[in-house]
Amino acid sequence: MDGRATPNLRPLEPALRLMKRRHFLQSIAAAPLVAIEPRRAAPFRVIYSNDTTNILSCVSPFHGAREPFRKEMVEATVDEVTGLVDAHFLQPGLGMVPMWPSKVLPLAEHYAWIKERYGQKPDSYGQFVMNGGDVVQVFIDRCRLRGQAAFVSVRLNDAHHKEYCDPKPGDKPGSSIGMSVTKFYAEHPEFRIKPGSLRGADLVLNWAEEEVREQKFALIRELCENYDIDGLELDFLRFYNFFRTEKTPLEERRKIMTSFVKEVRALLDRTARDGRRRWMCARVPCHLPALDELGIDLASMVASGLDMVNASDHYFTTQQHDLASIRKQAAGAALYFELCHTIWKGDKVAVGYDVFPFRRATPEHLHTSAHLAYARGADGISLFNFAYYRQHGAGEGRGVFGEPPFEALKALRDPQTLATEPQHWFIAAGWRAPGMKPLPVPRKIELNKPAKFSFDLAAPRAGWKQDARVRVQADKNLDDTEWTAVFNGTVIASTPDLSEPFPVAYPSMLGKPEELRAWIIPAKLLHEGKNSLEITQTAGDAVVITFVDLAC
Repeated sequence: MDGRATPNLRPLEPALRLMKRRHFLQSIAAAPLVAIEPRRAAPFRVIYSNDTTNILSCVSPFHGAREPFRKEMVEATVDEVTGLVDAHFLQPGLGMVPMWPSKVLPLAEHYAWIKERYGQKPDSYGQFVMNGGDVVQVFIDRCRLRGQAAFVSVRLNDAHHKEYCDPKPGDKPGSSIGMSVTKFYAEHPEFRIKPGSLRGADLVLNWAEEEVREQKFALIRELCENYDIDGLELDFLRFYNFFRTEKTPLEERRKIMTSFVKEVRALLDRTARDGRRRWMCARVPCHLPALDELGIDLASMVASGLDMVNASDHYFTTQQHDLASIRKQAAGAALYFELCHTIWKGDKVAVGYDVFPFRRATPEHLHTSAHLAYARGADGISLFNFAYYRQHGAGEGRGVFGEPPFEALKALRDPQTLATEPQHWFIAAGWRAPGMKPLPVPRKIELNKPAKFSFDLAAPRAGWKQDARVRVQADKNLDDTEWTAVFNGTVIASTPDLSEPFPVAYPSMLGKPEELRAWIIPAKLLHEGKNSLEITQTAGDAVVITFVDLAC
């Protein structure tokens, strides 16, 4: 291919080497057509993402610390959400190395190369497959038994552990590198977004290169041909970079991504079994500026056969998003809004992965966020990284861990129930998506200069009948400061009640009383849609506001 080395696809390599774009499209056009049922709205209200990593990284009722993988662990992850979710999305690893017997990337050859290059043995997933196991088939079989639709979610450009691809003296790549780095990746640094950089968004591959897309499509094709899945998700957020935007204009980015969606749609139809439609979902940013950065044209993708759009804040539960606009762009597809175990993370307390403290999402955070999503056009709710309420990672001071609040999932399928529940709105430092302006917080406050915060509120079923309380949390002691607040143009009175409005089972990163200020909002000031809070510091040293919440 233009004089460069060809991808490391082993048995499929000769076919792919000849398969330039027009040959690829011709092969799809020539493939036998399978009559599938007419397109209709996806029949799922709640979908659940299972990254498989949580199975071994989290301490749970079915996995003790450092216990090796067993197939019963996958089955347990399906069992624990039975009756709570309609579709289960398995992410088989990081999307680079199969968790199934593969001819595209034979694991015996791959892990022999890993041992030679890094001195690492296979991780326990890889060992399970090389011993005759199949993580994907175990998952599908259990979903069938438990009445959940079985999807595979494919990470399109994951960066985890790739910083150790080219090890330097002193580097200690762990066994997880075998899930992330392939010979193809190591031998083609020129395909990386920014060769030489160790930043996650730069370590991923440039999708303007056809060989990169062919590598990913080959794995997807193997999954579709060999497994009776109900659907496939294309995860555009792991990681959130696909192009050198200065070299690949917007229209070209959109053309590449829409063409890939179209090719996957044709593959799903060609490999469908018993005439059933296989659903295609895309996990995309819930912020409009990021869609263009990634080359995502939702209207064109839906026209090309995308059934489901899963709008996400990448890693966080948020209430600041562009879901109403995304609803319009994704007309014709089912729209889901994603919730996560955290609304805000702190600074690392150690070196490595999973070393952050987290502000955990409470049931009230989850339910209020879902209520807003339905009000702005969502058809359903998705869950991401929900298992990570459990103990995982390393480092002191990361907060209290425990079992996920699975009971909170029951209400997510019922917008009417959510509209009657207590509301907990918040503004937190979630994800600054590519192309976005600075986040609302953290915000440095200038003395005697109003700082404005905006809440997008969805009214309860019967309207607001009681007063609300709004709080701001700062990065330091506020005892020597003075403040005023205005809500929707009206001055509001302060209150000494600084307590958490609802029980918190996982206390971490909560504001101390001396870091908080609060005011009462009369119910008559609350209204549907955008609501404005303006706070002014009138005395004291400069502070930074890190978190804002409103409860009623």
